[in-house]
Amino acid sequence: MVQETHFIALVELCAKLQQTARRTEMVQLVGAFLHSLEEEEIGPAVLLIIGRVFPASDPRTLNLSWRTIQRVEDNLSLERDGRPLTIVEVYRYFCRIASACGKGSRAKKESLLKEMLSRARELEAKYLLKMIFGEMQHGVGEGVMLEAIARSAGVDVELVRKAYMFAGDLGQVATVALRKGKIGLQAIDIQVFKPIQPMLAQVAKDLDQVFSEHRGRTALEYKFDGARVQIHKNAEQVKIFSRHLSDVTDSFPDIVQLAKKRLKVGEAVVEGEVIAVGEDQKPLPFQQIMRRFRRVHRLDEMIREVPARLYLFDLLYWEGKSLIDTPYEERRTLLSSICDPSLLAPRLVTHNVAAAREFLSKAMDCGHEGLMAKALDSPYTPGARGKNWFKIKPADHLDLTVIAADWGHGRRRGWLSNYHLAARDEESGRLYVVGKTFKGLTDKEFAWITQRLKALKTSETPYTVYVRPEIVVEVAYNEIQKSPHYQSGFALRFARISRIREDKNVDQIDTIERIRELYEMQFKRKAKK
Repeated sequence: MVQETHFIALVELCAKLQQTARRTEMVQLVGAFLHSLEEEEIGPAVLLIIGRVFPASDPRTLNLSWRTIQRVEDNLSLERDGRPLTIVEVYRYFCRIASACGKGSRAKKESLLKEMLSRARELEAKYLLKMIFGEMQHGVGEGVMLEAIARSAGVDVELVRKAYMFAGDLGQVATVALRKGKIGLQAIDIQVFKPIQPMLAQVAKDLDQVFSEHRGRTALEYKFDGARVQIHKNAEQVKIFSRHLSDVTDSFPDIVQLAKKRLKVGEAVVEGEVIAVGEDQKPLPFQQIMRRFRRVHRLDEMIREVPARLYLFDLLYWEGKSLIDTPYEERRTLLSSICDPSLLAPRLVTHNVAAAREFLSKAMDCGHEGLMAKALDSPYTPGARGKNWFKIKPADHLDLTVIAADWGHGRRRGWLSNYHLAARDEESGRLYVVGKTFKGLTDKEFAWITQRLKALKTSETPYTVYVRPEIVVEVAYNEIQKSPHYQSGFALRFARISRIREDKNVDQIDTIERIRELYEMQFKRKAKK
């Protein structure tokens, strides 16, 4: 019988990674560790190392608050259980904690957590808490892990990355890579009712950049201030998934019926945006459509309060065939053939900058955010951000995460209302503060975010609460400045929160590299004046 790997081995790896600065060394260390594991240990180990516990497509959550953990720690016996934890056992504990629900669930969660911590050594307990909060602080995120899996399996990293974009489960991909190699990874493809990560877009400097990158001709579509959705359909049913890959079908029975009636196809995966509209069919603010995502009861009332409109812009799977590698222009043509014209996102294919500017003005006049620009020959690259797709928005915005908040004073007393905003370092995966702000939110939003941040608390001082980085906000600013105060080296001038992005997670925030680009672009713009 093969002995299971003890959890302490994984913890010691994480501690070593925390002392390692070089990416290549991180990849080597993680790759060697994965290679030493048994098949059933690979998936759990991969997720635990990056502090994920469950894959993004898995709706389960631990739902353990900082207060609950503190209560369990206070009640731990000084006499510890001597049985060593294994990687698989830790993962099973987490699964059981997540499964506890209904009456008595809090006590059940606390009992399981206490049992696990009573078996943990001091260093193991420290890292168990890091995993619970998703704050590993060793620099190994998805990017490094993908490279480590590829190295350990002896396959190309792009093949691993592509398989992950289809599977949505890094643990599953690692297991397939290490046990079935290249052939196993190539077999992972898009399937109906299994959502894939959405393709992402870069922010364009201007329309000139778009036409230059797209070789003089591009497809422009309205950019909506709504929530991105992936709709999966076969002959019997329709399912709707959010950009987080969560199943939100029950929140949108009206969109389900619309897809059944107006998508003239047996089996397909389409992508689009759902926006809230008023009686005049003009778009309402983003926060309105997010009310629909949180509601699964009294839906008739909510549908009347917040009518939703669906716009479709891509076709990823059609009658048994993956269209991921099919050029955008062909995908859009096929979408037009199976879709009621009223559902299609307004589009302009042009080589003329003046026509593009006019189309942008029209989109803005209609109450939308701006434009998307798509290369006509571009494949669909799940989860990847590149120059095949551009976002064109008139204002300067960044998507950042809140990693701490200060208690307010005066009229903001009692609210966590001065937010420490962080961007992600692409190389290390670490988060670095680029500014603070208390501007932009309503009193209602201050109250909501205060409760949310308190639930995410990891530590606190009399003035500041430090939190797990789960809340993403869109931040407007006037200028990016060099800053000796922040470790990132940059600070946002006159930062204010435009909106809370409940449809985005921390993996999708802007990077320090992007901020550096924007900083340098400022000087180029000023030089032209």
